[in-house]
Amino acid sequence: MNRRNFINRTAFTTAGFGMLSVLPSKAWETPVSPSDTINVALIGCRNMGFGILEKHLSNEGVKCVALCDVDSGVLNERAATVLKNYNQKPDLYGDFRKVLERKDIDAVIVGTPDHWHCLVTVSALEAGKHVYVEKPMANTIAECNIIVNAAKYHKNMIVQVGQQQRSSFVFNKAMEIIKGGGIGKLRKVDVWANFEYGVGQEIVPDEQPPAGVDFDMWLGPAPSRSFNRTRFHGSWRMFWDYGGGLASDWGVHLVDMALWAGNITSAPGKVLVYADNTYSHPRSHETFDSMAIVYPNKDFVINYNVTAGIGKGPYDSSYGLAFVGDMGTLVADRSKLILTPEWDSRAKKNKVEEYKYTGGQESHGEHVRNFLDCIRSRNKPACPPEIGKAAALHVHIPNIAGRCGEPVLLWDDKNNRFTNSESANKLITPEYRKPWTLPKY
Repeated sequence: MNRRNFINRTAFTTAGFGMLSVLPSKAWETPVSPSDTINVALIGCRNMGFGILEKHLSNEGVKCVALCDVDSGVLNERAATVLKNYNQKPDLYGDFRKVLERKDIDAVIVGTPDHWHCLVTVSALEAGKHVYVEKPMANTIAECNIIVNAAKYHKNMIVQVGQQQRSSFVFNKAMEIIKGGGIGKLRKVDVWANFEYGVGQEIVPDEQPPAGVDFDMWLGPAPSRSFNRTRFHGSWRMFWDYGGGLASDWGVHLVDMALWAGNITSAPGKVLVYADNTYSHPRSHETFDSMAIVYPNKDFVINYNVTAGIGKGPYDSSYGLAFVGDMGTLVADRSKLILTPEWDSRAKKNKVEEYKYTGGQESHGEHVRNFLDCIRSRNKPACPPEIGKAAALHVHIPNIAGRCGEPVLLWDDKNNRFTNSESANKLITPEYRKPWTLPKY
């Protein structure tokens, strides 16, 4: 039985969310032939999701068969772009469940706001689809755990989390230098993210949703709330029900690199946190515009500093990392990698060799190509759910500390709870709005 016929014979039906059939565990035992077309669907089309779709379509053997969005204006605009630039005419949907009923879809791109990531990702896995899910992998600790467990259960499905720096030349080279002893012993990693958008938009009154927007579907499992454009496209990130603010939006990328340098794949056992709103003018947001976070580790420390409302930072970078070793400091952002050696006063020479690379670019294309290659080969992707979870919890836990007013939080990873704050424990698991239900894995 060839792969396409197998898909057709094992199609599932659904009478509503939560009734998705589970494909047999051996369903994808035979790898996809390299000559096979991979049919993809995009759920959440406005911004990054569509950019990731375009990276998929830049590879041979990839076809977009479906687009899904709750904003019909965005949906029609993206469909026109796909037709013009790629000569493909995908079917259009406003409900992701209808997309997952399709028997001909092999992979799904999840480009929704963060509060939808868990539901859509798990549903896609249950429907027998591979998943490329944007970062952060999920909006809460419990949802991160669910995705990890669901991916383990549907072990023949490939799940790639959109932390694309795992596929970049700059950061792979950084890991090669650090782990090869190029800066000596790693002593600390300083991380920073300074962006103007992190303070949110100017405050405006609530209003009716724009024509063509299914706002109730956009809210989905989040609490019912009136419409306000400062909580909608893009700026939803600054509200706890949908995102984690600047600390989360950039933290999963940057702190992930610090974790990679120390081979850390678990949640932080302890965080020390200062979190406040210090921007000079009131803005529309709930998340923090100023944070200082310390992650003590056994052999080195990670410091993460967030300042919204400004655009400059250390080493002439609005964001980045400084890996500080006893023989040199390696500074990196997506465009550059610079190693500055320490001076050996006795030997009258640098302790290590200098290194400088500039001209780096975004690595979404490489990350997508890795995802597609893994669908065909069944190799482990560059950023599987376990890595996505570790990075996400490193930003969710400090956000929880700030929300609870706890300067120190202690996390028991084995028992999945905080040991020194019951108010923090109440923020581990979200309460889904009916009729949506939190997946169980």
